[in-house]
Amino acid sequence: MAEKSLLVAIVAGILQGIFEWLPISSEGNITLFLRAMGSQPDAALRFSLFLHAGTAVAAAVYYRGELKGVLESLPDWRPSSAFQTRQAELSFLTVATLASGAVGLLAYKTLDAVVSELAGGGFVALIGVLLIGTGILLRTADRFELGNRETPTLVDALLVGAMQGLAILPGVSRSGTTAGTLLFRGYSGSDAFRLSFLLSIPAAAGAGVLVVLETGGLPVVAPTAAVAALASSAIIGYLTIDMLLRVVERVSFWAVCVGIGVLAILGGIFLLEFQV
Repeated sequence: MAEKSLLVAIVAGILQGIFEWLPISSEGNITLFLRAMGSQPDAALRFSLFLHAGTAVAAAVYYRGELKGVLESLPDWRPSSAFQTRQAELSFLTVATLASGAVGLLAYKTLDAVVSELAGGGFVALIGVLLIGTGILLRTADRFELGNRETPTLVDALLVGAMQGLAILPGVSRSGTTAGTLLFRGYSGSDAFRLSFLLSIPAAAGAGVLVVLETGGLPVVAPTAAVAALASSAIIGYLTIDMLLRVVERVSFWAVCVGIGVLAILGGIFLLEFQV
């Protein structure tokens, strides 16, 4: 059993390292994988959230140059010029992270209560519905890519932060919703994904810390499995981020979300019928 738990954890970490950069729900798909491997809904949800800490490390290392530039603007930050050119990205990341924390904590508490009431099949079907919703958002955003805005505003930060907070729900893509919102606001595709991935660093790290605080430790029986999963998500995440950013420009991920969502709903209905 220990070997199986370790293998499942490593595979989950690898999937997180790949899925996090795609505009599909890494959390939703990893939760489905863990459910298929026999995990309970609440345990699968917490572990999929915990794995975000690994990709937070990967993104921080990959975007270290961008982060250095943002931090160098910190001494010049003033409330009166918070969203002017030099301080705009720092202000955007700060405000959006605070908004994400507030909305995400509320969404997580609500989800925790819902998961405890749902049967296994109901939980899988719920993820399917949210995946389809993500696909519809991505499809709609594709038609509104205006590409004429460059400097983040307070409204951008609040909207994107709130959407990222909602992405704590399994099936809702963090990168898909945040990049989609930025596309709606008129950013180019490259700027939308760059800001989205920078914003993922504090959010993903926070998700991992939240799970550790709630569980009082690492969210699996074997700490070795948790550490291995975290390491694999960080390593694979760093190795794949550049390649997968290029893939995003060529693949219609909205269709992937809808397809996986439909399968999840059908699978959830099957499980419910089986349970009855």
